[in-house]
Amino acid sequence: MDSRIWESVDHLVAWLDERTTLSPQEERLLRILKLSEEVGEVGAAVIGATGQNPRKGVTHSWEDVQHELCDVVFAALVALRTLTPDAARVFAERLAYVEERSAASRRPTEAPRTADEG
Repeated sequence: MDSRIWESVDHLVAWLDERTTLSPQEERLLRILKLSEEVGEVGAAVIGATGQNPRKGVTHSWEDVQHELCDVVFAALVALRTLTPDAARVFAERLAYVEERSAASRRPTEAPRTADEG
């Protein structure tokens, strides 16, 4: 992941930390809960982009959905960085694990050998 992203996350966390009036425990919990709020905004944007609310019609674009998805990512990275100063390492290790797991599921499986092939 681009180091500039983690620099930006560090700046966001520092900015939030400077302005909070909450205890570290409360701040940590609320930053994690922020994810739920952002995911809800993705849902609202999808409903708005598809016009699924007949009373409102189309109220959002798919670009709005993209922006809301980015906000989910930002909130997740801020929450992760709030939990650990090693957020970049934790993220990289988890990404490597997920990549390995998905690669393993894509590997072709060998057909069982028959007695004639043995």
